[in-house]
Amino acid sequence: MSRISLAAFAAGSLALAVLGAPASAQMPAGDHNDYSKAENWLCWPGRTDACSGDNTATVVTAAGKAVKETWKADPKAPIDCFYVYPTVSTDKSVLSDMTPNAEEQRVVEQQLSRFASKCRVYAPMYRQFTLTALRAMITGQPMPDGLAANAPRPQTGYQDVVDAWNQYLKSENKGRGVVLIGHSQGSGVLTQLIASEIDGKPVQAKVISALLLGTNLPVTKGQDTGTFKSMPLCKSATQTGCVVAYASFLEATPPPANSRFGKPREPNPAMEAACVNPANLSGGKGDLRAYMAATGNGHDPAGWAKDIKVETPFVSVPGLLRARCVNENGFNYLAVAVNSDPADPRIDAIKPGAVPPDWGLHLVDVNVAMGNLVDLAETQGKAWRAKK
Repeated sequence: MSRISLAAFAAGSLALAVLGAPASAQMPAGDHNDYSKAENWLCWPGRTDACSGDNTATVVTAAGKAVKETWKADPKAPIDCFYVYPTVSTDKSVLSDMTPNAEEQRVVEQQLSRFASKCRVYAPMYRQFTLTALRAMITGQPMPDGLAANAPRPQTGYQDVVDAWNQYLKSENKGRGVVLIGHSQGSGVLTQLIASEIDGKPVQAKVISALLLGTNLPVTKGQDTGTFKSMPLCKSATQTGCVVAYASFLEATPPPANSRFGKPREPNPAMEAACVNPANLSGGKGDLRAYMAATGNGHDPAGWAKDIKVETPFVSVPGLLRARCVNENGFNYLAVAVNSDPADPRIDAIKPGAVPPDWGLHLVDVNVAMGNLVDLAETQGKAWRAKK
């Protein structure tokens, strides 16, 4: 059968984490965005924007049948979701501007909009460390804007998210539970936000859970806390105030020695990267409910199964992918396996996208478990409301 690239983002928009960052510089006083203005948000409830698009999916079964699965947002959703997107900006500068370009809109379509069936979605624009600057840093090329590679990293993006979070709490929350969602750089920003502004503070009572995806959240080995003192890793779908974090790799292609994912950025023999399997929070294997982009970045919409043409924005392949957390060779990661079956007309191998092996499935960390994550937000939301 054919092998298909599962890259979910537009060609060239690698969702890379900001790793090995030097010390951060403070944002100049007074240089703040006004998050009471709708134009500073990528997604806002009740508005036609990047999160109100079509999430219709073609469900391709093991028997080779294709069924169209409809989807709609719930304007009366009882909980909220607050999302911070990964490194996608291609602005030719160290920090992105506040104009939502195609890459920012594309990523919320892929990683956030499906949650709108269970929660009101909020996604602030923020002046992130750009893909342009990250590539320069990794390759040793001159940084844009004349910033030296070892210069203090601006804290502007983080401060933007703090401002957006505080505006959300002030004008929108009104006592509702909220799920925090991030990927890659977005997860890093949320990790800092939780550690500084939420963990152990009264506002923590509003947090249903935190989905910190495509990141290396340090936890004490054998324990469920570490970076956060009072927000442990999730162990069940009815647990609230907890964290789901992982970095994914194909089971057949584990992290190489130089991998950027699956271990804490700062070496510490007492710590390891968190891995929570969204398909089985209590541990062990579980089936992933993936929602993959049907087209883009070399995707062949006719290649998901023999004689099946996909014409919807997304594809779901139930029972095709399974996952488990693996802790070996100094890495703790989510291992994704394909349930290959010669009798199954669907694909029997996937590729991680146009990235080096040390990045694993970073481009599709969210997509491979999207159905599980959306269901988890709903279940934990119900549990939070019942406790309240």
